[in-house]
Amino acid sequence: MRSSLSLALIGVLALGEIAHAAVPRRPNVILILADDLGYECIGANGGTSYRTPVLDALAAQGVRFTHCYVQPLCTPTRAQLMTGIYNVRNYVRFGHLDPQATTFGHLFKNSGYATCVVGKWQLGQDVNLPRSFGFDEACLWQHTRRPERYRNPGLEINGVERNYTNGEYGPDLVNDYACDFIRRKKDSPFFLYYPMMLTHSPYVPTPDSPDYGKEDQGKKPVVDAQGVNRHFKAMVEYMDKLIGKLVRQVDELGLRDSTLIVFLADNGTGRGTRSLMGERVVIGGKGKTTITGMHVPLIVSWPGTAVPRVCDDLVDSTDVLPTICEAAGIPVPAELKIDGRSFLPQVRGQKGQPREWYYCWFSRNGDAQQVREFAANHRYKLYRNGEFYDLMTDPDEERPMKVSQLTGEAAAAAKTLQAALDQYRNARPARLLNSQ
Repeated sequence: MRSSLSLALIGVLALGEIAHAAVPRRPNVILILADDLGYECIGANGGTSYRTPVLDALAAQGVRFTHCYVQPLCTPTRAQLMTGIYNVRNYVRFGHLDPQATTFGHLFKNSGYATCVVGKWQLGQDVNLPRSFGFDEACLWQHTRRPERYRNPGLEINGVERNYTNGEYGPDLVNDYACDFIRRKKDSPFFLYYPMMLTHSPYVPTPDSPDYGKEDQGKKPVVDAQGVNRHFKAMVEYMDKLIGKLVRQVDELGLRDSTLIVFLADNGTGRGTRSLMGERVVIGGKGKTTITGMHVPLIVSWPGTAVPRVCDDLVDSTDVLPTICEAAGIPVPAELKIDGRSFLPQVRGQKGQPREWYYCWFSRNGDAQQVREFAANHRYKLYRNGEFYDLMTDPDEERPMKVSQLTGEAAAAAKTLQAALDQYRNARPARLLNSQ
């Protein structure tokens, strides 16, 4: 009898082990957001001014999207990215995130993920905000104050202000915290949101620059023979280096195949910054609703799941939340009525449901009287005020076309884009009208 019971117990335990082994671990998610980095800055995209070997490798092994668009400035993009909702419905003002907003931090934390945000905050100075937006841990610049961000920075680590005065480099410090978070949370699913401090101006030396700590923090532009700012070049390349350290940390812990990494930027390159794509010159357009202000790199890496490819589908910043949530098996509550759609099927090599257009409601300070509003597809753009542009022949939007005179493909596009604009005609909540 005893041996029968023992055999039965062994069988139950074995079945339990099999059942446990059959349940796959949910993937870790690392979302990296570069600061002021246009599409033209990445080698994999055809950029030739800067060396980005880490991102180029991630692109080659994963999915590189060629048509990702965000808002022209950082806070508007961050609001869309974190909520999956267009600015017209929840954007308050620059440097502020609506306290009523539900973010991907909430969704991941409520689903049992360890959550952390490191890097640039700029979403409100209340010391409790990162935690109230769903992040267990935070290592931030520009949270409760705005000190130096690069050499000898001031940071807020889990709400505690800390100043550095011995030549430390801010991006190194937050990257080290990110790597430490990954090490500490390696045994359970984690979500790391990493809005980087790089590559925002001032363009200054990095620790890899020969003049680090010796020059007046980049106030004097230093350009090469092609007009490329040498310090900006150093910052782009240091950004790539830091991402490499993060990826190596994941590799060393044996987590690479179970970790989804998404990289994009918050807006175009700093206004007036010159970069090259072969012989083509691209001038940074941050703050403008033209292509150079809103077209950014998007690279998705997930070995064993992502099917390596180049994808030309339209993507915008509202699409990130539903994508990473779907990857983690986290349902997005229907009552949020998000505007984004998941591009995870495309990452997996499937057709998915590509966008026909993306929408933009842009107002730096949330003033509806100062808004630039449009809908666009791969080639055409229609503003609320009736301005229509063919972006293939007029990327700088200098020659508006009259909708009434359009024919063929352009006329059909105008009709589709007008229908898109009509969806958001009265979408601004009354509590946000003319908010300042």
